[in-house]
Amino acid sequence: MSRTYIETSDRHSLFYRRMRDQLRAVGVEVVESPVDAAAIFSVLSDDTGQRVLSVSARNVPTEYEVYYTVVYRIVAGRDTLLETRTQTLTRDYTWDETQVLGKEREEQLLREAIVDDLVRVVLIQLSAI
Repeated sequence: MSRTYIETSDRHSLFYRRMRDQLRAVGVEVVESPVDAAAIFSVLSDDTGQRVLSVSARNVPTEYEVYYTVVYRIVAGRDTLLETRTQTLTRDYTWDETQVLGKEREEQLLREAIVDDLVRVVLIQLSAI
């Protein structure tokens, strides 16, 4: 995997950017073409969002869950190095309508922390190959 191509439909997603940066940080050359690659890291799905976990007596959301799901696999030529895997991580936070800006920032920071954790999980799996 010294020369890896990351195949994805969204090169602007947070997961793609963090994964690319971490692969480079551990010495993997991330190439721009699958022809130049020894392995292809395919991000088959990259999805994030939030769900309401609880509501108040006035039916106003009071707690949310932020989730991030990635589906990926790794192939080298005709060999599958890592079968298709799905990883989902979640975090929850309380909502206070009087602190809208702060809570939106908290959601963004939680999403970034989730992605960092997902990248670590994937790198651990890659190190076992």
